[in-house]
Amino acid sequence: MGFFNKLFGKKEKESLDEGLQKTKENFFSKVTKAIAGKSTVDEEVLDNLEEALVSADVGIDTTVAIIDQVEKRVARDKYLNTSELNKILQEEIENILIDAPSSNSYDFHSDLPTKPYVVLVVGVNGVGKTTTIGKLSFNFKQAGKSVLLGAADTFRAAAVDQLTIWSERTGVPIIKQPMGSDPAAVAFDTVQSAISRGSDVVLIDTAGRLHNKAHLMDELSKIKRSVQKVIPGAPHEVLLVLDGSTGQNALEQAKHFTAATDVTALAITKLDGTAKGGVVLAIANQFKIPVKFIGVGEKMQDLLVFDKHEFVDSLFNLDKD
Repeated sequence: MGFFNKLFGKKEKESLDEGLQKTKENFFSKVTKAIAGKSTVDEEVLDNLEEALVSADVGIDTTVAIIDQVEKRVARDKYLNTSELNKILQEEIENILIDAPSSNSYDFHSDLPTKPYVVLVVGVNGVGKTTTIGKLSFNFKQAGKSVLLGAADTFRAAAVDQLTIWSERTGVPIIKQPMGSDPAAVAFDTVQSAISRGSDVVLIDTAGRLHNKAHLMDELSKIKRSVQKVIPGAPHEVLLVLDGSTGQNALEQAKHFTAATDVTALAITKLDGTAKGGVVLAIANQFKIPVKFIGVGEKMQDLLVFDKHEFVDSLFNLDKD
């Protein structure tokens, strides 16, 4: 099990099971159908399984990687039956999901690798980026950490307004400037203020426009340089927020942002409203970036620290409603 499991309690597991209900019904029913009536794992079973994974938004490349590993185990063990296939499939899917490096291994309750811990949050408009920042601030605060928000998405008045609402709702202070201000200046002021306040966590919102990739890259680079003038080595995390309900479109967004900046972790939102949760596997496999948080509901507590073992367990267990 992952290192988060000691903190993955009953409430979190219930939220995960409930939030993944649509995905697991879609995913598990297709897997079950793929092996129905078969006593051994043969080529037909593997072909059916491959089709089931692709149709569950796991993606072709990731599906091929999973099937290849299953085939190797079938060839090695010879007499596998379909009742054993689920266990093997769970193990191989879990292997697809990489863990965060130890230098970035943190959750809401653990000691942070450094203080203040600066997180640059990136993602296109509409994926739930600002909401995710609000939920992160709430959960870190609930865990006893002091949080500071930085409203560096100054291209949209709505972005600053939305983050301000979350600041008021969670009781977490915010650093902001008028719309059109230099985002790098906001980021600079935020980390300076974090040091003077003794903040534990700094969450900096950034612009999500993708129509001009060079512009996006330039802005993110400027923000990083500004932050590093105050705290060398910061930001300590670049968290890309993706909307899980968009399926393969989330992969395209990930391509743009990983090209524009050094993304170190993923937060995947809106998994409760979709049957396309298999895209989590596709994104993690294709980009080799750890998933750190997932959104499985509207409540502030429904942003969960990602645990790959519990995630896969939920995908394969329909009896947990």
